[in-house]
Amino acid sequence: MNRIILTVIFVQLTIVGFTQPSNEDLISLAKIYRSYHFSNTPSQQVFQDLLTKQPEELKTSGVFLAELIKSGNSITSKKYLTKPDQETLEHLFVIRSINWNLAEADPMNNNKLIDSLRNSDTEYLELLACYYNMIWVSVANKNQPLQMADTNFDLNDYGLENDTEKGLFFLVSMRTLGQFIWGYMNVVKPPNYKKALEKINEYPSFNSAPYYQYQYLNFPDFKLTVDKREPKKSFKEHYINKYLNTLLYHSMCLSQKRKYQDEKDKVMLGSIMKNDSYYKYSENPEIFRKIFKRIDE
Repeated sequence: MNRIILTVIFVQLTIVGFTQPSNEDLISLAKIYRSYHFSNTPSQQVFQDLLTKQPEELKTSGVFLAELIKSGNSITSKKYLTKPDQETLEHLFVIRSINWNLAEADPMNNNKLIDSLRNSDTEYLELLACYYNMIWVSVANKNQPLQMADTNFDLNDYGLENDTEKGLFFLVSMRTLGQFIWGYMNVVKPPNYKKALEKINEYPSFNSAPYYQYQYLNFPDFKLTVDKREPKKSFKEHYINKYLNTLLYHSMCLSQKRKYQDEKDKVMLGSIMKNDSYYKYSENPEIFRKIFKRIDE
């Protein structure tokens, strides 16, 4: 019998053979990201500095950040969705961490933060999740309104090595896509099902199929920092919970009109929503159990 041995890879952010950029350069990039990744518009000089004035070890990061902060950017093109080298993943992880620190009224000394990150063991998958999270934050902040109905993400095109990395890409994507409808379902009273469904109809496809048909999420779990104020938590508990909520909201929107009955059945029966082995990741597993108990009776 063949045995499958799962190896968890941790990365210490001081790697032999990698040229470490200076703390000053990392902090400078983080300040640019902090200033412009949300709504502010950078000047041409900012773009020029990112693209032409970075040391060799930060050139790829500079190009990536320049695209991230640009309005109406191409951050979901194959160029940027393709998994970068480990060194770039590490640098961007540090830059995002400094960005989080800069948001504090009483921040930690950035040099101490960088030193602590370089001396810590960070799982490779957390670095990868950080990278794709930065991409989707940019989609949310810089590419509105959402217009991805004609977009297909082929997960075999981005250098992702296995179902774990592909599932990570998918769930991080869906975390942001779900945010686009969360307010319509939870803030406005009563829920605005029509607006939420309009947003859902702009969702992209994955592997040339509707988002809800993606099934390959049975990969080993890992921990990552979701909120820097809290301990690391399960990737699946955070992201699959959000994904199940999106599937539930989609189903609720389709329940409002009889003409959507067939489509609602496809979402509910063709997704992981019917698979009770995923309910342990939900904050409200009983909702799903009740729905499918009623259907099965």
